[in-house]
Amino acid sequence: MKIIIAGAGEVGFHLAKLLSYESQEITLIDTKKDSLSYAGEHLDIKTIKGDATSIAILREARIEKAELFIAVTSSESINITASVIAKQLGAKRTIARISNTEFIDNKETVGFSKFGIDELISPESLAASEIELLLNQYGFNDTYEFEGGALTMQGLRLSRTATFVGKTVKEAAELYSELHFIPIVIQRYGTQYTIIPRGDTIFKEGDKVVFITSKGGDDELFELSGKVKVDIKNVMILGGSQIGYKTAKDLCASKFNVKLVESKKTVAEDLAEDLPNALIICGDGRNVEILEEENISEMDAFISVTGNSETNIMSCLLAKSKGVKKTIALVENMDYYQLSHSIGIDTLINKKLLAANNIFRYIRKGEVVAMTKLTNMNAELLEFVVKPDSKITNKLIKDLNFPRSAIFGGVIRDGNGLIPLGSFKIESGDRVVVCCLPRSISEVETFFS
Repeated sequence: MKIIIAGAGEVGFHLAKLLSYESQEITLIDTKKDSLSYAGEHLDIKTIKGDATSIAILREARIEKAELFIAVTSSESINITASVIAKQLGAKRTIARISNTEFIDNKETVGFSKFGIDELISPESLAASEIELLLNQYGFNDTYEFEGGALTMQGLRLSRTATFVGKTVKEAAELYSELHFIPIVIQRYGTQYTIIPRGDTIFKEGDKVVFITSKGGDDELFELSGKVKVDIKNVMILGGSQIGYKTAKDLCASKFNVKLVESKKTVAEDLAEDLPNALIICGDGRNVEILEEENISEMDAFISVTGNSETNIMSCLLAKSKGVKKTIALVENMDYYQLSHSIGIDTLINKKLLAANNIFRYIRKGEVVAMTKLTNMNAELLEFVVKPDSKITNKLIKDLNFPRSAIFGGVIRDGNGLIPLGSFKIESGDRVVVCCLPRSISEVETFFS
C-alpha cells in the first residue's frame, strides 16, 4: 500500500516508523529539513521537503497513486487543507489530525467527507476518552471497547491472591457455568515474552493478562483476580492542556467531582469560565504543599497531563505515596512508556500510540473496523466484519485451520457480545475480534478478505 504522511513531528514520525515495519511504501512530507533527515536516516522511507498543501509537492509524492493520505502536522488548518487537495488529486482515502474536538462532535453535520476528508483524528480527544474509560474500569490497566461496550478488552496483572494463579485457562473457565470472559494474551512477569494462551496454559503470579469480556465479565474478573472494586468519584487533574480540559469536561458530564490544577493564571481563569462544574486551582502542581492543601489524599484518582513527561510521572508517584488509588500519567517519551508498572504508576498513556492505533486499521486487509496494538506487548487486536464470501463464513471455529499464534477473542452479533468457543459457528455480518502476534496477521487477514 502506498501511504503519504504529511508532518514529520512526533505523531508523523511514529506513524511512519510503525508503518515502515509493515513493509508499506511510505512517503513523508515536511517543511523542516532536520526532521526529514532524522526520519530518512532511521527509517526505510522516502522523504520530500516542502509544503503539504502544495499541489506540486503532492504530485512529486505521486499523490494520484496513494491509497492513504495522512495529514498530522501541528497545524490543524494545514491538515484539513492538505487532505482536501490530496483527495481532489486522486488519493483514495484521507485522514486529518485536528485539535478542535468540535469538528469530531459535529462531523456528520458539517459533512467533512463531502470536502474530501474521510476521517478526523484528535490525539487529545483520544487521550481524554482513554482516561475516562480507564476510570470507569477501575482495577484494569488497559481498556478498549468494541461497539459501545458489547465487548471490552481489559488488562490486569495477577497478584498472589488471584484465584487464577496456578490454574490452567481451562480450569479457570470451569469456575463459572456461563463464560463471560476469555484470556487472549499473556506476558510473563519480568519478560517481554508474549503468549497466545491455550487451554493448557497456566496462569502465574505477576502475569500481565489481557481478557475480552462480554456483559458481566468485568465483575467475574474482579472476583477471580482478588481485587476489590472501588468506585472512583473524586478526581484531580494536573495540567490545563487540551487533554486536561477535554478530560475535565467529559468527567464533569459523567458526574465525577473534578479538581483541575493549572499553574498559568490566565489559562486557569479561562478554564474556570469554561468549566463551571469543575474546581479550578491556580498553582504549581509540583508543589507538595498545594496538593496537600487540596486534599490529594482524599482523591480516588490523579491524572497528570502537563506538557512534561517527567513532571507527570513524578506527580503521579507523589499522589500514589499519598494513598491515591488510581494514577494516570501522560508521557511523550517512548522509553518511559515501556516502564509503566516498574515505575509504580497504574497507567501511562501516549498520544502518538493512540493516534497510530486509530489510523492503523486503514492499512489492514479485510473489513477491519477497529484495531489496537496492545500496550507493551508484541500483539495486535483486530475487529473484522465477516462478509458472505469470507473463508470463515458458516464454519465452526474448531474446523478452521486458524494459526496457533492467533485467537478468537469475541463475536458481536446483533449488538450482543459473545465469547466464542470451538463449537461456535461464525456467520455473515458478525463482528469478530481476533488477537494475534505480528507474524500471523497476514494469514489471519486471509480468513476475512
